[in-house]
Amino acid sequence: MMEKTSRRDNTSRGGNNGTRVIKFGTTLHNTLPYQALKARGWKETEGDDWDFFYADTGWIHENMPYAGSSGGGLRLQDSQKVNHFPNHIELTRKDLMAKNLKRAKKALEKEGRLAEAAAFDFFPMTFTLPSEGAMFIRAFKEQGGIWIMKPIGRAQGKGIFLVNRLAQIDGWLKERGQQKAENCCYENYVSQRYVHNPYLVGGKKFDLRIYAVCLSYAPLKVYLYREGFARFSSTRYSLQKDDINNSYIHLTNHAIQKKDATY
Repeated sequence: MMEKTSRRDNTSRGGNNGTRVIKFGTTLHNTLPYQALKARGWKETEGDDWDFFYADTGWIHENMPYAGSSGGGLRLQDSQKVNHFPNHIELTRKDLMAKNLKRAKKALEKEGRLAEAAAFDFFPMTFTLPSEGAMFIRAFKEQGGIWIMKPIGRAQGKGIFLVNRLAQIDGWLKERGQQKAENCCYENYVSQRYVHNPYLVGGKKFDLRIYAVCLSYAPLKVYLYREGFARFSSTRYSLQKDDINNSYIHLTNHAIQKKDATY
């Protein structure tokens, strides 16, 4: 949720009893939130006189300027709100989230706030590829182990794989370099040190989906929904050599697990 400052007349615009009618716009009609807005008695508008706009991220990126931007785009009035922060991608895309976590930790260390900086140990060592390929190779040579590779902009477990040999990393980086030289489309990735001893339930990996709505970053104002759900892998956890490429062991994505006959 995001709002910007400017002046706007908030006088009543008419229900039968004189109460104000809330107007909304949207790019997402075939959705449950759209039905919820209609059920509340809010009035849909095609103009720019909306109070709330429920949009897809593409619309936000195209129409809303980033914070501090001097370019064009919509400037919201006092009572106008949209359902995404314009620059939310800084936290929701894997490579940019890693960049900002590293930056925040480094800033705290520079200020001498070492105890606060130490609290950033909740995320593993991360590199953006191929730009930080040399750094990744150096870290792998020093530490070895298993690393997980994830495309920065995909979901549902697509494109994720594990590596545990230097030859795999070299081969992957050379392939990406060749694609770039040939002007082919290719994806950037993040590589992270794999958490080899995760919490397990019944010997299987799981993750938790917990929902929150953020109304403001400064000051931080977040509402946490009381309910969520857990996702489980269908196969018992193992780091045996033959199990490294088994997505049913290492990924909890429903889009992956539903393909397993034992799920």
